[in-house]
Amino acid sequence: MSEIKPYRDSDAGKKEQIASMFNSIAPKYDLLNHTLSFGIDHSWRKKAIRLIAGRKPALLLDVATGTGDFAIAALRSGAQKIIGIDISTEMIAVGKEKIRKLELQERIELKQGDSESIDFPADHFDCATVAFGVRNFENLGKGLSELHRVLKPGGSLCVLEFSKPRNPVVKWAYGFYSRYILPRLGRMVSGDKAAYTYLPESVEGFPDGKDFIAFMSGAGFVEIKEYRLTFGVATIYIGIKANADVKS
Repeated sequence: MSEIKPYRDSDAGKKEQIASMFNSIAPKYDLLNHTLSFGIDHSWRKKAIRLIAGRKPALLLDVATGTGDFAIAALRSGAQKIIGIDISTEMIAVGKEKIRKLELQERIELKQGDSESIDFPADHFDCATVAFGVRNFENLGKGLSELHRVLKPGGSLCVLEFSKPRNPVVKWAYGFYSRYILPRLGRMVSGDKAAYTYLPESVEGFPDGKDFIAFMSGAGFVEIKEYRLTFGVATIYIGIKANADVKS
């Protein structure tokens, strides 16, 4: 899998570029995210949360939490405490203010953190989630292995990510929108020329479907299931960390 980075003229690594990109667009991120997806992302999040709610997680980790949208929505899973981590300090700042206004500080904590070096002990969380963030991992295998490490045996990972539609007509329409319309609108609102060009490029280069399931399996997850959404524009992946006495 070739590495796709936001800023082609920069020698910085992908992780540094991703942090810089999200710091740049943080003030407009929520507006752009919901507008450019026509609000469909709300229903995708609700579906993901319904899938994890059945496992009744008490302590949940939201990786690449951004401004905390998924972390806030994940309260509906029944989680008593949610910790969100992200490498972008500006996204975290926006998220903290949002949580403060909602008076949710006792249940949701956001902090800067690296998905490939999670600052929590092994076997710690009941559930981990990543919404539209695994494409941005510098090392996908390492990030998934870290998520596996911090989960308790029997804990679940839920990944919500963009994917590539398989229907030819939908694939063409989505491709046209993501290549020609989305980058222009994103540039106009955010002022970052690279951010919304990177998005469709990163989706195209991401190993979705069976390829991503193979990465999850390689990291140790079992009972992996995928749920394709909106004609395959996005996909939810659910995997379980096996109990110590269960072999994958």
